[in-house]
Amino acid sequence: MGKNHRQRSVLATFLMLFVCLNAGATTLQVVTEDSSYSALEGGKVIGVASEVVEMTLANAGITDYHMALYPWARAYDIARLEANVLIYPMIRSSAREALFKWVGELEQVTPSFYKLRERRDVVVKALQDASRYTVGVVRDDSRQQYLEGKGFSRMVVSPNNLDNLRKLISGQVELIPMPEREAREQCADLHIAFEDLESVFTLDELSKGLYVALSASTPEETVQRIAAAFALLKQDGTVDKVIAGH
Repeated sequence: MGKNHRQRSVLATFLMLFVCLNAGATTLQVVTEDSSYSALEGGKVIGVASEVVEMTLANAGITDYHMALYPWARAYDIARLEANVLIYPMIRSSAREALFKWVGELEQVTPSFYKLRERRDVVVKALQDASRYTVGVVRDDSRQQYLEGKGFSRMVVSPNNLDNLRKLISGQVELIPMPEREAREQCADLHIAFEDLESVFTLDELSKGLYVALSASTPEETVQRIAAAFALLKQDGTVDKVIAGH
């Protein structure tokens, strides 16, 4: 074998090894929705939950990731169907438990039904009272799934909570289920007073943790690194402070 041929052979072997090594290095997709926890500004995903996620990944030594904001149904499908996907913030429910690998809790949330304060004809004293009205929900959100299970049939599906609030204001829907934090944030986005809304019924059964999660087929080593990094931020109070906006 000639010298040049040996050099080409060594180079080919090196290139093949390089390709094989990089084939296993997959960029982590980080997906979220437009909410009080995350938003898009100047082409960058920002927000309190996004800040926590970025700190977590930095502490986990993960730099190869891409953050993107989608309608919730799209973000949820990406995380449910693809590997190496981190999704936030997401309600942890029994129906979702086995579909994802759970990193950690951002905070507890309890949604309420909101109506326009001026709509005195909309009266809700029990959950089934609400089923008589048109209700705005987000596609594939836990609130939609919960209300469907309770027999609600007059639901109007939107891609996000901001569209729901617009429909409430325009009279297309009469109720929207939303945590107070989210309701205040969306009112600010639409430049309307939060006091124009009225909480009429608290959905205590939907009081659950809002989590960071990973797709089920994400490698276990990646899951453990991210979960450990999040746990440290939770333990020292950083998560709570950032989510509270302090």
